[in-house]
Amino acid sequence: VQLVESGGGLVQPGGSLRLRCAASGFTFSSYAMSWYRQAPGKERELVGVIFSAADSTNYADSVKGRFTISRDNAKNTLYLQMNSLKPEDTAVYYCNVDLYGMDYWGIGTLVTVSS
Repeated sequence: VQLVESGGGLVQPGGSLRLRCAASGFTFSSYAMSWYRQAPGKERELVGVIFSAADSTNYADSVKGRFTISRDNAKNTLYLQMNSLKPEDTAVYYCNVDLYGMDYWGIGTLVTVSS
């Protein structure tokens, strides 16, 4: 199983970024996928999850209405569209899959929101 995040960077408050997670080594279309983030000095937290059929998502209250998770099952790719970014969104963002009780993580991509 391999998860590779990309798309992070430095953005000004109010800006947007789109993160991407390329997945391999499992049947991507069959599993729910999640985005997590970890800010400096804080615990890792769930940003949101998208279920395998891609017609259902859940989000943390802190990002609801600003972030959108989507997936392309044909390309084995997970996305996180982040709009109206705030300094408190600064974190390393990880994609995650739970395969039969075992968690798999990418190495993360850093998002910095600062003027």
